[in-house]
Amino acid sequence: MAKQDSDCITIDLFANMPRVGRPRTNPLSREQQIRINKRNQLKRDRSSGLRRVELKLHSDLVQKLEEQAINKGLSRGQLIERILSEYINNH
Repeated sequence: MAKQDSDCITIDLFANMPRVGRPRTNPLSREQQIRINKRNQLKRDRSSGLRRVELKLHSDLVQKLEEQAINKGLSRGQLIERILSEYINNH
């Protein structure tokens, strides 16, 4: 029996077909890679004097911050940092 390309039911005929996608280049799982990358990022931030601060804002305020950040060519975090530093320097 000849193998037809339209026949995808018989698994043993397709056992040696190459898998679609990017080949695996790292022995660690994706979850482990993400965990290691996050840990390294936190170390880099800490060594450069950065500290993480989290806050909750209303969605309309976040939208306004994003619009201003885009207009000024900054990230939202950079804009918040600039606003805070200007406020502290003026008081």
